Amino acid sequence: MSDALRLCLGTLTALRVPAPTSVDRRTAARAMLLAPLAGLLLAVPLVLLLLLDVPPLLLAALAVAALALLTRGLHLDGLADTADGLGSGRTGDHALAVMRRSDVGPFGVVTLALVLLVQVASLAVLVATGTGPGVLLAALLVSRGVLPLLCTAAFPPARRDGLGVSFAGVVPTVAAAGSALVAVVVGLALAALLTDMQYQGPLPRSTGYFWFAGSGEWPAVALAVPIAAAVAVAAALLLARRCAARFGGLTGDTYGAGVEVAFTTMLLVPALLLP
Repeated sequence: MSDALRLCLGTLTALRVPAPTSVDRRTAARAMLLAPLAGLLLAVPLVLLLLLDVPPLLLAALAVAALALLTRGLHLDGLADTADGLGSGRTGDHALAVMRRSDVGPFGVVTLALVLLVQVASLAVLVATGTGPGVLLAALLVSRGVLPLLCTAAFPPARRDGLGVSFAGVVPTVAAAGSALVAVVVGLALAALLTDMQYQGPLPRSTGYFWFAGSGEWPAVALAVPIAAAVAVAAALLLARRCAARFGGLTGDTYGAGVEVAFTTMLLVPALLLP
């Protein structure tokens, strides 16, 4: 196993992997380019979980809880700290000081509660129609696919220490865009296969819900996931720009927040668009 893969899996998942022998900018860049692979690995147990014959709401709650365990709550912690930093109304080092505190402030608590609620509710809607496994898989790939984009030179580090310094600006823009595009395309393709097998809605079955259905109508599910992917990437980048403007750059917490925002968007948009 390469150092880049070890760094990727050791950082983004709870998998017990050997520590990398050395970590330099090149290794960090490759690790972030492999981030969608971590999403794919996380998807395996979660997709299998969603195939159980259990009420949709309970399945959705179990899946979201399992994801938090499989990632050690790293991204959720980053989301809470970022919310506290932005909600404090402070800028620069003063906002970063708020984010460094070990406790979670009111903005972080409210943001975590609302985000988890939206994730569970959206996934429950998707599970009820049989699109849950496919959309969840795509959401995990796309949300991890935004990480290379956040690690380009467009977003400097906010601190001189911490996780952000190790990954800030290490990924070339073209490589980051390529990694994100691959994550989106693979996610959509795999979601199409699972959706075609699982979908139980009123739309006619066809050779795949990413193509025209037999009736000549364009199924809503065929458009929902690509639209969600575009909105998710845009939302993560907008959050990153906001954080960079307020904090003077990005931190490890803001990377996690970007992942959670993209993941939540990937679940919410199809849940709103599907019939």
